[in-house]
Parts: sequence; structure tokens; C-alpha cells
Amino acid sequence: MKIRSIRATPVNIPLRAPYRFSYGATGSLTKTIIELKTEDDVCGLGECADGDRAADVIKMADRLIGQDIRDIGPLRRACVPGMSYTPWDTMPAYTRVFAGIEMAMWDARGKTEGQPLYRLLGGAARHEIALTEYFSYRLPCGDEPGESSPADIARFCVRMVEDYDARIFEGKVGTVDLTEELQMVAEVRAAIEQRPLQLDANGIWTLPTARYALRKLMPLDISWFEEPCEHYEEMAALRQHYDCPFSTHTVDLPSAVRLGCPDAIVTNINELGGIRGTMDFVASCELMGVGFRFHSGETGVATAAYLQLSAALEHLRGASQTLLRWYADDVIEGGPFVPRSGVVHVPQGPGLGVTLDPVALQRCHERYLTEGRFPAGAAAPPGSTYGSSFRKI
Repeated sequence: MKIRSIRATPVNIPLRAPYRFSYGATGSLTKTIIELKTEDDVCGLGECADGDRAADVIKMADRLIGQDIRDIGPLRRACVPGMSYTPWDTMPAYTRVFAGIEMAMWDARGKTEGQPLYRLLGGAARHEIALTEYFSYRLPCGDEPGESSPADIARFCVRMVEDYDARIFEGKVGTVDLTEELQMVAEVRAAIEQRPLQLDANGIWTLPTARYALRKLMPLDISWFEEPCEHYEEMAALRQHYDCPFSTHTVDLPSAVRLGCPDAIVTNINELGGIRGTMDFVASCELMGVGFRFHSGETGVATAAYLQLSAALEHLRGASQTLLRWYADDVIEGGPFVPRSGVVHVPQGPGLGVTLDPVALQRCHERYLTEGRFPAGAAAPPGSTYGSSFRKI
């Protein structure tokens, strides 16, 4: 099970229409796909989630060629410096890059042993993974009219219930005037009736604005709020007035335990150093009484990885995030995963359970070369399905 070669390809995954959130707008998601070949000619797939990391992956690969894919601990120590800070480099980059390669190591091992990843991790606690149905203001693009008003978004949510039996809704706030957003949430609540409704401000509000917004929103039965403010201390201050659960993308478990807030940490596999690091972190969250969920925005490769982990880790009980409904392409055979009745079934094939589509990979790579990193306005042209491997949803 020794590593023979590692290849990295930056790609852009287009969205059907650019969506708005507090950071701006995005029409494509930039990722780096990793192909790791063993000496037995088994190909393991991995992914870096934070843009074009191809050069960093190839640089790290020099330390890994000829090593056994099962030696994850020693290889991590060889690739990721032990310090948390240096003025000459960016420590999180090492963690994220190794995590993408380590994902491919696990996939190659599963394929070699003929077992899905969840079985290598101890077996499945579940085979259906709950996911939220996302909504946001979206810009018009091609055949997609987008959503530009509260009524538009409410109609979108109704369509998701009618077409896909969507069960849990999560939406972006902090993007337009607060008065309009309060109306949007009210119309969504009426449209989805008693289904759970979660919101995400991506930390854009000041503490006074968040207090005002939550005072107006809580009567609408908000079941979860992600980052109404950016900092843990601000969310702890909000907790004195509101008992709605809070979550964050900022990984700081000691502070969550010390402050008793937020209630859950929502992040991806790369941020935690890979499959092994995610398992260790989730175990710590469980011990300390802090929830954990995965966030959205990966290709089918890393999505498969978090589905496998969600199957194996009993502590992952809540619905993780997904933008899958908005994808216009993907790099895996069969195209994007399609949530139905609020869940996606865990892939049952060996390793991650997905297969790379080389034609789709090249197509998504060429799109990256044309568009650049995380373009704000790029999306699918009218009527396009980007090839026969795309599953229309």
C-alpha cells in the first residue's frame, strides 16, 4: 500500500445561479482534486476545499512518495509542523493540504481492502445522512431567474417541498436590508409550515444588531442560528437573552466549553486535518458536550467523505449543511448528490464510494483556468448540462 504518485487538479464547480451571503456573492466553488496512486495501481481521491492548492499538494507529495498509506500519524508529523504559528509561513495551509492527501490515502485503503470508509472507521451508526435545504437571494443567470424578493424565496422553498420533500430549511441573512430579511423569514416560515427553520448570518452583525434581529426573529420559531455574530464572546452575550442554539465555523473547542456557547462547531474535513483529525475532534466535542456538523460547498469527493464520516460517528446527529441542490456540475460519475426527503444515502462502494469522471474533471479544470478562483458571477449558461455525466435535478 505504498504511494507511487500524487496528482492535484484545481477545478471550479459552477452553481446554477450565483448566491449572495454576507461575504458577497459566488457563482463557482474552487477546489483542488487529488489523485493518489499506490504501487498496486489503486487510485485514492481527496480534496482541498480552500481554492487552488495544487502547487502545495505537489510540494508535500515529495515527502510521501514511497510511504505506506496506513502510516497516517507518522506521515502527518512529517508534513505538518508542530508549532501553531511562525512569521515565515501559514500553519493552517499545511493542515488543509495534508488533510486532502490523507483523504485520498483513506480512499485508496478502502479500495484496496474492498470496504467502504465507514466500515474502516468502525461501522455505520446510520445509512441516511440528514442535510438542510438551503435558501438565499440568488442572482439571475441563464435559465435560472434567481430569487430577488421575500416572495421569490418563499416560492423556492415551497418548490423544494413539493419536488424533493425537503425537511429542514437553512437560509442566509445579513445580505440585504434587515427589514426586508425579517419579511423574508416570515414568508419562508409561512411557506414551510412547521418544518425546522435555521438561519446563518456568517458573523456579519454587530452585537446590538444581532440582539434586535433575534428579538424580531425568535417568534418565528427559529430552531438554530449560525454566527449571528462573529465572535464566541458575542454569542455568549446573546445567549443571556435567547436560548436558540448557536453554531460557528470558527474552530475553538476550549472557548466553546469555557463560555458554554456556541452549541456546535460546523466545519469541513480539511480544517481539522483530515479523516483521522475529524474523528479525534468529534470525539472531543462529544466528551465536552459540544455538537458538530459539516458545512457545505465541496465537490462530490469531499461530500462523499463527510457522508462516510457522518455514517460512522454517532455524535453527528444534527443535519449538516449542503449546497448540492444548486450545483450545475461535479467531478464524480453520476453528477452531484441529490438530497431527497432531507437525506442523502451513504455511498456503499469501497473507500469513499465515488468514482472520478475524467471528462468532468477536465471540464471543471478548464472552467477554473477560464474563470479564476471563486468567481463572483460565473454560473451555468442557458440550458447547459455540461455533459452526459451530469444528473439534472
